[in-house]
Amino acid sequence: MTEVREYNHEIAGGQPSNDWPAYTSTIKRHPLRKPVALKQTLTEITGPTFTSGWTGPEVTDLTKQHKGEPLGERMVLAGRVLDEDGRPVPNTLVEIWQANAAGRYAHQNDTHRAPLDPNFTGRGHVVTNAKGEYRFLSIIPGAYPWRNTYNAWRAQHVHFSVFGPAFATRIITQMYFPGDPLLEFDPIYNSVPDEGARKRLISRYDPNLSEAEWALGYRFDVVLRGRNATPAGM
Repeated sequence: MTEVREYNHEIAGGQPSNDWPAYTSTIKRHPLRKPVALKQTLTEITGPTFTSGWTGPEVTDLTKQHKGEPLGERMVLAGRVLDEDGRPVPNTLVEIWQANAAGRYAHQNDTHRAPLDPNFTGRGHVVTNAKGEYRFLSIIPGAYPWRNTYNAWRAQHVHFSVFGPAFATRIITQMYFPGDPLLEFDPIYNSVPDEGARKRLISRYDPNLSEAEWALGYRFDVVLRGRNATPAGM
């Protein structure tokens, strides 16, 4: 009989608040009733797996999805997926999506007055290797305005979806860049109450990952669950 192991609890304040008035859309969409705790079942903590390749060909170079090169500053984005005990999570799906260098998404609902880049779609995915590592080549995304409040701007960020070993471990989050002055004013980033947990959303510049005269390098590790868990993104 397979043992069902309970996951370690996360620290208080390590995840964003459902009701965060500074992020105005949470006023209408957050739950109004107290959550009901459900015991984890075997189905939730045992799969699916990605070794069969059913997710399709990997897309790790977001700069080569079209005929020409996209505009903007290239970046190598790499890191590891770790479990709650700090062990690598191999063979799991990592997906990213992001705005272009002008801060606009290749999406029909993004209509703000920044140029689209015909050579940049801004989506990629990869399955981690035996060491839990992933690597993408992309473009540093631009900041963009949003109507949360007057003159509000989102800090530069990349969206991540990391599945982990099971349904119960999947996380959707956002990665930010070090030294971005907009972080102080970004209510989504600041929706995580604990400062230490909040800072785990910021990547770090790695000169050893950078490629000379080609691309800057940023590292971003994702920890699934536990006291050092990466906060989920709203």
